[in-house]
Amino acid sequence: MRDNLNTPELQPAIPGEARHPFLVALGDRIRGARSRKGMTRKALSQLAAVSERHLANLEYGVGNPSLLVLIQVAGALNCSLAELLGDVTTSSPEWLLLRELLENRDEQTLHRARVAIGELLGTGGAHGQGPSGRSSRIALIGLRGAGKSTLGRLLGQDLDFPFLELSREIEQFAGCSVGEIQALYGQNAYRRYERRALEEAIQIHQDAVIAIPGGLVSDPATFNLLLAHCTTVWLFADPEDHMKRVVAQGDTRPMGNSREAMSELKSILAERAAFYSKAEFKVDTSAQPLDETFQILRRLVRDALADPNMQQSA
Repeated sequence: MRDNLNTPELQPAIPGEARHPFLVALGDRIRGARSRKGMTRKALSQLAAVSERHLANLEYGVGNPSLLVLIQVAGALNCSLAELLGDVTTSSPEWLLLRELLENRDEQTLHRARVAIGELLGTGGAHGQGPSGRSSRIALIGLRGAGKSTLGRLLGQDLDFPFLELSREIEQFAGCSVGEIQALYGQNAYRRYERRALEEAIQIHQDAVIAIPGGLVSDPATFNLLLAHCTTVWLFADPEDHMKRVVAQGDTRPMGNSREAMSELKSILAERAAFYSKAEFKVDTSAQPLDETFQILRRLVRDALADPNMQQSA
């Protein structure tokens, strides 16, 4: 059964209207998915509970559907909403087959798969490894106020490794402060500087302690690079300690509305925790005084690197 594409009632409602490129591509993907399923437009409209005219407009790229309509269409096509929206992981048969293999796997299995893929593609941390085979670039991740700078400097001195604050490296690339980068050029530009600074740090330094900006984990490509080429330690603290330390650093902005700021801080911590937890190790910097926290971190990193020349008692 073929679609009656030439009947007036199924043509776009406003044929002469300029079509937005995203809507055109969306329509193409819906039409393509429907064709792969061998479905007529009428059959799809009935399954999705969307009028055939509305569906025709959508496929022609002149319909501006609501999210609920797209969910209904995706359900009728038995595909993900991501596929209709153009997620790159749905852009080819191989991507779709990979998604199918990985879908509904537990975190441990997904971790093993990510590591195996990294080794297959040669993106693992083969360069800059210590005797243990683990990277001797130590990356400290976590939210601002976790103690990355303070503990990182102490650890660098103890290991005789250079200490880098990636945010300072970013500012050198850009020639202005992090705040100015974001205000003048936007978040995407900042993320590009961040990726470039990390790439250079990895290329130049075989041994290093690096304090990583808290938001880097929100960029999967850059975070993958970090995980592949560094030994990662998540420094975390109680929200109250985060707030106190940020204020102690001279930033009084969080106190403008302390209740709202604390709520936002807890939300950020909750959202990022799943990414921070991908670090190989973690240290609670609220559980004990600074000196004790440093000794915990020092022993952890020395044991991880397993360098016979560094097996001194903590």
